[in-house]
Amino acid sequence: MSRIHDALKRAEQERATSLGTHVEPSFEQPDAEQMPMPSLQSPSGGGMQAASDFNYEALLSRCRPVAWNPDPTTMLFFQDDETRLGTEEFRTLRSRLYQIREKMPLKRLLVTSAMPKEGKSFVAANLGQVLVRQHGRRALIIDADLRNPGLHRHLGTASTPGLSEYLLGEIDEFAGMQRGAMENLFFLPAGRLVAGASELLANGRLKLLLQRVEPLFDWIILDSAPVIPVSDSTIVAGACDGVLMVVRSNVTPSPLARRAREEFPDKLLLGVVLNGTSTEKMSQSKYYYGEAVASSAR
Repeated sequence: MSRIHDALKRAEQERATSLGTHVEPSFEQPDAEQMPMPSLQSPSGGGMQAASDFNYEALLSRCRPVAWNPDPTTMLFFQDDETRLGTEEFRTLRSRLYQIREKMPLKRLLVTSAMPKEGKSFVAANLGQVLVRQHGRRALIIDADLRNPGLHRHLGTASTPGLSEYLLGEIDEFAGMQRGAMENLFFLPAGRLVAGASELLANGRLKLLLQRVEPLFDWIILDSAPVIPVSDSTIVAGACDGVLMVVRSNVTPSPLARRAREEFPDKLLLGVVLNGTSTEKMSQSKYYYGEAVASSAR
């Protein structure tokens, strides 16, 4: 601020004082070069953390190696059997997602459903596995269902520490992440059960987490709570690039599926995955998952 301007301000204040009037303080914005640069504060309160610390070497060194014991009935890609029912369908789903990716930015993907027990966690976990089967691809699966988490049971691992502890500011980005037997597949469990799940997901830390770890992964898959009972999925969707809806064959009522679909903007909804079809129908159309997604994708 110039000396002339300072002198005029002082004169104005002195004149106002002599007249018994009050002058409102000035709230002028400082010059950009005078403003301090913001620091990156660790959510755990452990001091500042530079953005350069977020690299693949830090990811490997700070994520816990955990001995997963995946459920062989639901986890399709931890075994050497390439002919298991459902494996080809997930490969086709992967191809559809890459086709969509050619038309729009797509890395953060939310997997949800209208109601519980439709198979969203099954789809999220196997999708993460099939994505890292491609050479050099890295994926992070996040269990963002803070009310009834299930991904840790599919993968056969611990549920804590995880996302809830991070959102509460108790741990940093890496402390809850796990890396198991499958190369390049990382997992952030839901963490301990807490009250106020919706408010916790909306406190801004989820977006911060995704922004900071996104450069380390080719895909980030989030599994969230069902849409109809609670609002959690619509909150999580705001931090994602796209949404996959899982519908269970002959189980999900059509009105509920339509209502769930209306919770998301058209630009976010990528498609629908039909889960739980009979073996007979699967044998008639082995590209079942892929066709379901393609039919709803833009």
